[in-house]
Amino acid sequence: MALISSNLIYVNHSHSQLLPPFISLNSYSVHVKWNRNSVAGTCRSRSRGVIRAAKTETFVSLENSLSTSGNSALEQLDIERGVCVPFRKYTPELVRSKVLKSRGSILSLIGRGVEIVWSLGLYWSALMYDFLVGRDEEVVPFRARQLRNLLCDLGPSFIKAGQVLANRPDIIREDYMNELCILQDDVPAFPNQVAFNIIEEELGQPLEAVFSKISSRTIAAASLGQVYRATLRTSGEDVAIKVQRPEIEPIIYRDLFLFRTLASFLNGISLQKLGCNAELILDEFGEKLLEELDYTLEARNIEDFYENFKNDATVKIPRVYKQLSGRRVLVMEWIDGIRCTDPQAIKDGGIDVNGFLTVGVSAALRQLLEFGLFHGDPHPGNIFAMRDGRIAYVDFGNVAVLSQLNKQILIDAVVHAVNEDYAEMANDFTRLGFLAPGTDVSPIVPALEAIWQNSLGKGLSDFNFRSVTGKFNQLVYNYPIRIPERFSLVIRALLTQEGICFTLKPDFKFLEVAYPYVAKRLLTDPNPALRERLIQVLFKDGIFQWKRLENLIILAKENVAKMSSNPALQGNNMPKSIARRVERKLDLTDTIKDGTRLFLIDEGIRRKLVLALTEDSKLHIQEVCDIFRLLEDQIDIPSIALQVLQDLPSVARDVILSWSTSVLSDR
Repeated sequence: MALISSNLIYVNHSHSQLLPPFISLNSYSVHVKWNRNSVAGTCRSRSRGVIRAAKTETFVSLENSLSTSGNSALEQLDIERGVCVPFRKYTPELVRSKVLKSRGSILSLIGRGVEIVWSLGLYWSALMYDFLVGRDEEVVPFRARQLRNLLCDLGPSFIKAGQVLANRPDIIREDYMNELCILQDDVPAFPNQVAFNIIEEELGQPLEAVFSKISSRTIAAASLGQVYRATLRTSGEDVAIKVQRPEIEPIIYRDLFLFRTLASFLNGISLQKLGCNAELILDEFGEKLLEELDYTLEARNIEDFYENFKNDATVKIPRVYKQLSGRRVLVMEWIDGIRCTDPQAIKDGGIDVNGFLTVGVSAALRQLLEFGLFHGDPHPGNIFAMRDGRIAYVDFGNVAVLSQLNKQILIDAVVHAVNEDYAEMANDFTRLGFLAPGTDVSPIVPALEAIWQNSLGKGLSDFNFRSVTGKFNQLVYNYPIRIPERFSLVIRALLTQEGICFTLKPDFKFLEVAYPYVAKRLLTDPNPALRERLIQVLFKDGIFQWKRLENLIILAKENVAKMSSNPALQGNNMPKSIARRVERKLDLTDTIKDGTRLFLIDEGIRRKLVLALTEDSKLHIQEVCDIFRLLEDQIDIPSIALQVLQDLPSVARDVILSWSTSVLSDR
C-alpha cells in the first residue's frame, strides 16, 4: 500500500450466539478466551480476556477428542499450535461443497483444471528438456521469470501461491524464491470503474454521497485487491479504500479444490521430504487465504493491533471505519508518512534514524513475543515513518497469529541459544511444528550448533538474520523440516524489516537493539512461565551466573531508558496523553515478589541460591552489592517490602502446603 501523492477526482454532490471459546488444554485447567473472531472462523491468542475454569465434562471430552485425533491435517495444525478452532472459514468439505454445488460449476472446474494442467505441463516439459540437454542451471533466471509470469496469467490464487512460495525454502530453491518476491509488490490492477461499482454495492449508496474526492488511479495493487485514496465528505478526513478484485471468491474456492486434489497425490513425496503430508501444507495456505479474502477480519485485525499499541508512544496504527467497510471493501485512516526506505527524507523530517530503527525493532519484538499477533507483510510499502517519530503500519490482511504456547517455546529457544543447549533447541523445533513428532533430532543437533556458532563467530554485533536464514535453508534441504505457514510469515517479516534497517543504516546491528528488549522482558514480564526461563538463563550447569544477571539488568535498564520517550525524536513531539503512561524505571516489583515466594517455597531453588552465595567457599557479598547498586535507583524498596508483607499470608499458606506435601511424599 504505497502512500504517495496522486491526482484526485472531485465528485459533485448530486445525491444527497454465544461466542465460541478459545481453548488451550493442559493437565490442570482449561484456559478459555472469549474471542469474537472465532465466529468468523479464526481462533487467536490475544492478550486480553483470559478466563480460568475448572474442567467440566464438556471440556474433558473435548480434550480427549483432541488427544486421540491426528488423522486430519487440520486437527494436526490445531494440536501443534496448542489451540482449538471450533469454527473456521476453511475446511476441505466446505470447499468441496461450494465447488461441486451445480452441474455448471463442475463444468467450470473441469475447464479450469484443463487450463492449469496444460499451462503447468508445458512449463514442466520445458524444465525436463533443460535437464535432459544439460542446461538446467544456466537458464534458471529465465525459467524463474517465466514461472512468475505464468502465475500472474493463472490468476489471484496462483499469484498468492507464488507469494507464499517466495518465503518457503523448504519447498522451492532460493533463486526461484528471489524472483517470486516480485509478486509481493508488482501485480496488475483491474479497471477503476469495476472497483468503484464494488464500493457502491458494499456501501449501498453512490460514491459521491460518501466521498468528496477519490484518486483517479490505484495507489497500490495486490493479488486480492487494490487501494485508492479518498476524502470523506462529512468530515474531510483522508482515507484509504481497499477494494477486493471482482468475482474472486468462486475462483479461489475452485482453485483450492484443485490444489488439494493435486496435494493428495503428493502426500508420499511430502512425507518423505518434509515429514508431513502435502494436504497439511495446502490446508495452512487455504485457511490463511480465505481469512485474507474477508475484509471484516482485516478490520478486526486493525482493531486488535490498535488495542495492543494504544499506550505506545512509538507506534501508529490507523483507525478503521467499520461503518463504511464490508467483506469486499475496507476503509481506514490515511497514513501520511515517509517511506521507510528513504533515509534522507527521514532525516529531513527531523527524525533520528538510529532512534527510528530502535522503535521499529522494539515494535516487531512486542508483536512477536508479547502480543502473539504479528504483521506478516511489512514490506516498504506497508511501513512508514511518521513526522512525530512513530512507526506506522498499514495493510493488516496477512498476519501471523501465535498462541501463548508458541510464544513460550520461542523464548525457550532464545534461552537454549544463550545456554548453548542445542539438543533442547532441536526439541523446540519439534514443539513448534518444524519437525514431525517422534523425529530423531540427534542428526540435527550438530547442524544447529554449526549454524549458530558460525553466525556468532565474528561476534554478536555482526549477527544478522539473512546469514542465519541462508544457513537454515540448507538445513531444510537436508532434513525433513517443514516451515509452518505462520512462522514462514514471521521469518519473512523479520528478514524484510532487517533489510529495511540495512537500507537506513548499512552497519545496523540487530542484536544491539533486540537484546535489551529481551532482557527487560525476561526480568519484568508478569507471566510465571517466563520466571522459569529466567532461572534457566541464570543457572548454567547448576552454577549461578552472576555476570549474566548483571548484564541482563544493564541491558534492561538501557531498553527502559531508550523507550521512556520516543528515541526517534528524543521526546520532542510525543503526545502528552501517551507520554504520561510510558514507563520510566525498570519495574521489578513482580519479579522480586515472585522470587521471594519461590525462595521460600521451592527447596531446590533455595539450595541453589545458597550455594550461589557461598560458591568456591566464599561469600559473594561483592556480587550482591554490585547488583544492588545497579538497581537502587530503579526500585522503591519500602513499596516492594509493603507488597511482600501484604502477600505474606498467601506465601505462608503455600509454604505450609509445600512442606506438608514433602512430608507426605517422604512417608
